[in-house]
Amino acid sequence: MTKLNSLKHTKVSISGGGHVIVLNTGAVIGPESEAMLQALHSRSSGGLEAHLEALSKRGSDNFMKNFYVGYGHKSIGDCGSATIFIEGVSMLAAKAIQDWALYSGQEVSTRYVDFSKIPFFGPHDSPEGKRALERLRTFYLTSMPEVVKHLAERYPINEGESETEYAKAINARAFDAMRGFLPAGATTNLAWHTNFRQAADKIALLRQHSLLEVRRIAKALDDALATAYENSFGHKTYLETERYNTMSMGDNYFHTPRMAEFELVRDTIDTSLLPFNILKGRPEKAELPKWVAEAGTMQFEFLLDFASFRDIQRHRAVIQRMPLLTASIGFHQWYLSELPNDIQKEALRLLPKNRKDVESLDLSPEESQYYFPMGYKVCNRLTGDLPSLVYLVELRATRFVHPTLRAVAIQMADVLKDNLGKHGLVIHLDKEPDRFDIARGKHDIVMK
Repeated sequence: MTKLNSLKHTKVSISGGGHVIVLNTGAVIGPESEAMLQALHSRSSGGLEAHLEALSKRGSDNFMKNFYVGYGHKSIGDCGSATIFIEGVSMLAAKAIQDWALYSGQEVSTRYVDFSKIPFFGPHDSPEGKRALERLRTFYLTSMPEVVKHLAERYPINEGESETEYAKAINARAFDAMRGFLPAGATTNLAWHTNFRQAADKIALLRQHSLLEVRRIAKALDDALATAYENSFGHKTYLETERYNTMSMGDNYFHTPRMAEFELVRDTIDTSLLPFNILKGRPEKAELPKWVAEAGTMQFEFLLDFASFRDIQRHRAVIQRMPLLTASIGFHQWYLSELPNDIQKEALRLLPKNRKDVESLDLSPEESQYYFPMGYKVCNRLTGDLPSLVYLVELRATRFVHPTLRAVAIQMADVLKDNLGKHGLVIHLDKEPDRFDIARGKHDIVMK
């Protein structure tokens, strides 16, 4: 068996900070060979053994270089996959990478990070820019102990509850409250598991992103994948396609219109296509079959803080526009309501200072996002079919979900019930969504 410490992973630094690591699993049949075998299998009835013999004699190098990259048989790229770790990049950059319907992966949660040590990134590399970010860090770190104490007084432990789980649940609530004051330029780590085709297609868009940091990440991703899988990357680029991608990732990319707090803006669901018995008979924990999606979609627009947008963006089955983070709509009241009075007053002094700090940097709206705390509300547009919407609202309307997102999920659920309840739709919601539950303290991933 290959020893883990002998594996050579591909690591490429990102210009400006951070790095990309492509994982080497030590597999004898690597992703490129796996893709070749599947491609050969689609063109021959000889069976796998014959293809394995061809792989042993010839290798996969020329095959992938010719048929996948050279001749453009893109479906071959679906058959090989890579796991990429992207570390030390901003929350904004992480969202740009994850803005992809087929993204699979994980990102560090703000609930489990020591932000006294995490770098904050901003494009204005000056004392003024660093001061703007550090002002937010100082408030976050100095306020956290008082917020924990305040929440323990508001939600005292009940008889028979585990003290360990209770303490973790209180801490989780405090982290959830204070995350609203972290800047979008706080750095994070994420993992991306993707097939070769999706990686190449996504990187082609990232390299035309309006944020320089994201373009630099795209370059590092390209370099790392080309090093790890030299025969499967290095696709030819076309000037007109690059120009088109620049246009699609430019002025039209960020969603900025101001709208009502919450609104159903479009309903194209053809109720004659809805199967009453399938909608009515669905038990808890079961998902609607995907074919129900043929009935159409609903589109919602709503205001939600950027921190909770990070949560709802995990739902890849719905289409969501990337919102532009500004201070113009206002700071979400929930984050202030969780603070003790003296800390709340301090927060109300902090926010105008932050806005003034950002204005003094004279940055574009896109670049200014790094310096705003994530508790500011942003404009969201979400479009989904019925199976994806039902899954979303049932998952996000529970007591274990951040309260600002939970409120939106409940509103969406109410619309679904009002519009489609008479056609059989049943929504299974948490009966006590606003109750403080120490089971929140169990929602962690730890080594045993």
